[in-house]
Amino acid sequence: MKPLNPIVAACPPSGIRRFFDIAATLDNVISLGVGEPDYVTPWHVREAGIYALEQGYTTYTSNAGLLELREAIVKDLSRRYAVSFDPAAECLITSGVSQGLDLAMRTLLAPGDEVIIPEPCYVAYGPCVTFAGGTPVYVPSDERFHILIDEIERAITPRTKAILVSSPSNPTGAIQPREVLEALVALAVRHDLYLVSDEIYERLSYDAPHTCVASLDGARDRTVLLGGFSKAHAMTGWRVGYICAPAPILELAGRIHQYTMLCAPHVSQAAALEGLRAGEPRVAEMVAGYDRRRRLFAKGLNDIGLTCDEPQGAFYAFPSIRSTGLNSETFAERLLEAERVAVVPGSVFGPSGEGHIRCSYATALPLLDEALERMGRFVASLQH
Repeated sequence: MKPLNPIVAACPPSGIRRFFDIAATLDNVISLGVGEPDYVTPWHVREAGIYALEQGYTTYTSNAGLLELREAIVKDLSRRYAVSFDPAAECLITSGVSQGLDLAMRTLLAPGDEVIIPEPCYVAYGPCVTFAGGTPVYVPSDERFHILIDEIERAITPRTKAILVSSPSNPTGAIQPREVLEALVALAVRHDLYLVSDEIYERLSYDAPHTCVASLDGARDRTVLLGGFSKAHAMTGWRVGYICAPAPILELAGRIHQYTMLCAPHVSQAAALEGLRAGEPRVAEMVAGYDRRRRLFAKGLNDIGLTCDEPQGAFYAFPSIRSTGLNSETFAERLLEAERVAVVPGSVFGPSGEGHIRCSYATALPLLDEALERMGRFVASLQH
């Protein structure tokens, strides 16, 4: 048989899914591994989806998505961040932010183009660049997981096309300070680079208002903004995201979308529209719940000897496990075997992630308490 695609064959399976799959074979496991809200999609949003089914909204929409939904998205961005997009030409509905990221990379990159990615970073970033024919170039962040502008500038070459950033961050929960993002925009302007900003966790910002990269001076015309409904609206399985970007970028992204996805599911788009129109009280309630959990969970991690800054956003803690003497993969494997708690090794998020583990606190407080008790037992056992 002829060989299969060597680029895909060289791509390792997701390190997140690997531990999730192992945990699924075991009994009595508390999973802190997968980044999914434990909240069910709010009833009024589910009801909108049911109504859409009852009305027979089971057809394709336009390739770009329901115009009503696009109008609601750009209106919401304008209201909260004072950034303006044309819903007809500068907003595209995608099947989740994952598809939006794929479209962005395939639209921006020619073969051999480089994308600079501060890490630790989400596991899909590098593969999406590679699948689009580009080359991911990873640069470290500082000890608080803030972007180092000097490191990014040193990584720029004649092949650099874009910088891919995420704030709030998966896996670290870090939020990039506004002044750092302003410096990043200035750098992109100076070197004529695109910015791809993954802002799927933008509603989950606890200590400071979210900074939308596209809203910063000089950023809008070179920024691809990725957002969606999975996290703050608890709609992971509905698969609705969006891209907002200048019209020339969106036109080409739309061509790829036409031939590959056609459109996001009609029913899901109807539900997302209801979430935007009437979902704010429920979003605020969920954010407040995550806020309580992140403070209690970070304190609990520090109490058992795993140093952890209080996460500023998203729903992840990224504690250091260096005091145990184990690397992150060994720690995660042994913790799962000994105490049935599933976490993700920090090493899967890039070299800077080694020495840490990612824990999702998007689960009920009693389970978080039980997980901390089990983790404390495990850490104590390593001291003997």
